[in-house]
Amino acid sequence: MTVFIFVATLLGFMAFGVPIAFALLLSAIALMFHLSFFDPQIIAQNMLTGADNFSLMAVPLFMLAGEAMNAGGMSRRMVHLAASFVGHIKGGLGYVAIMASVLLAALSGSAVADAAALAAMLVPMLRSRGYDMNQATGLIAAGGIIAPIIPPSISFIIFGVAANISVTKLFIAGIVPGLLMGLTLVTVWAFISSRSKTMQSSPKESWTVRSKAFRDSSWALLLPIIIIGGLRGGIFTPTEAAAVAAVYALFVGMVVYREITFKSLFPLLVNAAMTTAIVMFLVAAALVTSYMITLADLPQAIIEMLGPLVDSPTLLMFTLVILLTLIGTAMDLTPTILILAPVLMPVVEKAGIDPTYFGVIFIMVGCAGLLTPPVGTVLNVVCGVARVRMEDIIKGVWPYVLAYTALITLMVIFPEIVLAPLRWFY
Repeated sequence: MTVFIFVATLLGFMAFGVPIAFALLLSAIALMFHLSFFDPQIIAQNMLTGADNFSLMAVPLFMLAGEAMNAGGMSRRMVHLAASFVGHIKGGLGYVAIMASVLLAALSGSAVADAAALAAMLVPMLRSRGYDMNQATGLIAAGGIIAPIIPPSISFIIFGVAANISVTKLFIAGIVPGLLMGLTLVTVWAFISSRSKTMQSSPKESWTVRSKAFRDSSWALLLPIIIIGGLRGGIFTPTEAAAVAAVYALFVGMVVYREITFKSLFPLLVNAAMTTAIVMFLVAAALVTSYMITLADLPQAIIEMLGPLVDSPTLLMFTLVILLTLIGTAMDLTPTILILAPVLMPVVEKAGIDPTYFGVIFIMVGCAGLLTPPVGTVLNVVCGVARVRMEDIIKGVWPYVLAYTALITLMVIFPEIVLAPLRWFY
């Protein structure tokens, strides 16, 4: 009955268009009444406690770093570097999009930001070269969701806080799956481009141009090396890495590339602050719900429901992947993490599944949900920037969604794909 009240209240308010943060608070209040007590102080105290977390300091700092990278020209130089090396191959701009997706993922950590930046820079070029816009925009959207997997990842930070597991381990564990996602896109795009008769290639660049492009983007390429090297070497925590990334991105944008001026700095800070406020309020509201979920012993009820599967970790993982896939079609990634991570983690631990491995699979499945209607946040962003219809981009993105599904299935069957590199790196 408790599970039904929580789910019905949450989904009911969302169905009426109530913002997810307020729907979370209202579902927590519904649980309070169900348990025959109501205390506003619990709401206030848990919201403050939820936002007062050292690990969450990384969120505004990585948001600021992402804004500075886009405004300071680091993202554009990454795209130019990719174009200079692979733009001349048949379907070359598609490979540029994939290569740029992986490179930008190591800078921003936001699927929406990466997809918007890639669409703004590449769609005009793709259109002028005769690429099919359905396929091209589908590829850009599919490349954008690599960002939450390769560190630094804002989604991993939020998952680590919500599930109480190491953010550093999540960062390290995401490297290989993120690269495999890029390789998956290359495989699918190679098949699509080989069958196309309309794609035009760019002229092959000389090594002089490539060397210049590499030098121009060297400052941007250095950032992921600093972050991953610092985390791997124990030099700084993820939160401290976020501070390093923000300061570094501002320094490069203002001093090296000189594309960020004092006049443009204020709007940049405002954009980062606004995005941070949305995320932090969601986190604060979710912690109230998480407290009530624990108090109502909801995890134990879920364990009893999934009891027959606890002795079969692989079967349990497949069940959870299907559950997360269905939820991901109707809910954005951040609220999915905040609602389900505290509920599912006790089940996962009882089944003996590595929490870090589960976190990587959780985020990968949630990212795939960003590409599926009706919500499809990344699809909406690319549609808006590229000015294409939703039904058209859906036609182009499905091959990549199916390919990602196959990759996730492989990782569920063979967990060592994630765990072996984690043990080597960490």
